[in-house]
Amino acid sequence: MSPDEGSARFRLRRTNSTSRAEDIVTEDAKVRKSQPDKPIHSPRDSLISWGSNFNNFEGMVNWAFLLLAIGGFRLFLENLNKYGIRVNPTVLVNSFVESVTDENASFISFYLLLYTNVPILLILLIEKLIAKDIIAWRLGCFIHMTNLLLMLLIPIIVINVRSDNIGVITATFVTGVYSVLFLKMWSYVQVNHWCRCSITILGQKRARHTSIYRQQSILMDKNLFTASSPQSLAAQTKVKEQIQEVDKSGLKPVAWPDNLSIRDIYYFWFAPTLCYELNFPRSTRVRKLFLLRRFIELIIGVNVSIAVVQQYIIPSVVNSLMPFAKMELGLASERLLKLALPNHLLWLIAFYLFFHSCLNTLGELLQFADRDFYHDWWNAVNIAKFWSTWNLPVHRWCVRHLYKPLLHAGCTKTTGMLIVFFTSAFFHEYLISVPLRVFKIWAFLGMMVQAPLFPFTRFVEKNIGPRMGNICVWISLILGQPLAVMMYYHDFVVEHFGPDLIQSYGQIVTFNTSSQIIR
Repeated sequence: MSPDEGSARFRLRRTNSTSRAEDIVTEDAKVRKSQPDKPIHSPRDSLISWGSNFNNFEGMVNWAFLLLAIGGFRLFLENLNKYGIRVNPTVLVNSFVESVTDENASFISFYLLLYTNVPILLILLIEKLIAKDIIAWRLGCFIHMTNLLLMLLIPIIVINVRSDNIGVITATFVTGVYSVLFLKMWSYVQVNHWCRCSITILGQKRARHTSIYRQQSILMDKNLFTASSPQSLAAQTKVKEQIQEVDKSGLKPVAWPDNLSIRDIYYFWFAPTLCYELNFPRSTRVRKLFLLRRFIELIIGVNVSIAVVQQYIIPSVVNSLMPFAKMELGLASERLLKLALPNHLLWLIAFYLFFHSCLNTLGELLQFADRDFYHDWWNAVNIAKFWSTWNLPVHRWCVRHLYKPLLHAGCTKTTGMLIVFFTSAFFHEYLISVPLRVFKIWAFLGMMVQAPLFPFTRFVEKNIGPRMGNICVWISLILGQPLAVMMYYHDFVVEHFGPDLIQSYGQIVTFNTSSQIIR
């Protein structure tokens, strides 16, 4: 026998070998089945063991939802038996009618909203003067900064001086409007400054600039001259074709300083965005059925929100005052958990109403085509992911007008992130303390605490798993907000009614008769 034949036979024997574990198990099963005892057992893992590869838990999810529904219904019956039906959907309408028909009404909130036209028109005037080289940029920048600062100071002064004529609800709405106005006008001023700088870099005279096509031709001629690859030439040719298509359609883009008009700045004021552009993406038509659906959502959502506040949140907040004031940790913790569910439900409803129904309604009416107001924040596996996905208008403003300019100015990423969170914390405190006239720092600290939670939740996500990271995000949302509500209600009562009346305002009857809180 030759050596080649022997090696081939050896390889053949190794190929047909039954020494593998799978083959041994198979052979054993065949032997057991051939026996007369009718065996029914085989080597298997338990179904919910890690090694079973079983992943169909749909019935368990249904069971969890059923338990949640039963628990929620029990809380509903408990609340109904204890407080009765407290829901009054006409409370806002009645309050508005009473304030309008009151002989001593001063309409402070209406005048504050009307005053928003003054800083808008002043900013437009200053930008026009700068564009025509009538005033220097430094003087214009000083006027802009003074104007922006007054946007934040005027509500503080008026609400504190005329506190008897403006309630908490209307003051909250006014401060929200002025905060949005501040962010929008900051973006408007900064974008127009970028346009002036870009035209100056191109070597064009600012006041002589008439068309955006001159800018585009200069840029493309320069890029074509320095092009180094066929891909870049193809991309630039595509840009030229797009410009030609725009020419044929008759929709020419607006160029600086042609954008400095009353129509343009007021469109930006009402548009559902905080970041200014010279040419916003526009839709071709207004969808009436889409508007009708959003309008119905707003009506239903507002009434459901009022019902949740009146029936669940107000009793829970009022009943938490005494345990919180006496620092009875056990009872205060129970009140916190009892408040967490309706408060979180209200937060979810408010998110849907504002970011989906309201902003989509504005976008449809103004034919504003960019409706990307939020991403899947509910799947966020860390705090950083949540803050970058749940409120995209504010997130984009922070990145575009604060974070990136800070990096270009030489700041580190950590410093830039802390400044962004400091700014966000300031506005959170502004929107709460100014309407309540309680200047504490709980909301400010609550936002600043989010910064160290960034590395913590990333550590949890990396070492324990994305699911646990997502759970940490939900815990911070569910428990953090009701704690802040309890703290601010306690401070509001102490600040405006005195510590001697805490016992009285810990009762639901006293709360119902306090017009300063209800308005």
